[in-house]
Amino acid sequence: MESLKPGLWSWPEGEPRAVPAPREYPDELRERAVREVRTTGRPIAHVAKDLGIHKEALRGRVRQVEADTGERDDLLTTAEREELRKLRRENAELRRVNEILKAASAFLRRNSTVPGRGRPGDQAPQGQGPRGRVRLPGAGAARAGVLRA
Repeated sequence: MESLKPGLWSWPEGEPRAVPAPREYPDELRERAVREVRTTGRPIAHVAKDLGIHKEALRGRVRQVEADTGERDDLLTTAEREELRKLRRENAELRRVNEILKAASAFLRRNSTVPGRGRPGDQAPQGQGPRGRVRLPGAGAARAGVLRA
């Protein structure tokens, strides 16, 4: 670290680097800045400098207002962004629930006391169905014939 080029910042080893927190501008200031850019036609960088706002923050805000008013088709509107955020949250929740249900199903299947279910080597006793019911020869065919008639 001793041989840094002139003009570069250097921090002593082991000391934390201070990173400034993102600034949150008041709504009134943002609205005023956007209104000024849109009505006067001045460059965003000039308006941002005059009002003490970062130019990229103002540029993003102007683009979002243009999308909300229908002037831009390449960006989502605020309402669409909110809906997308809600749907993604809901999708993530459903995925979590699905994983829980899969795990519970596997657990119950493994610990089942019903013959023919549960551990891989288990089989239902001869002549019984998967739920322990007795299979009668021809019972399925008779039932099918009744339903067809």
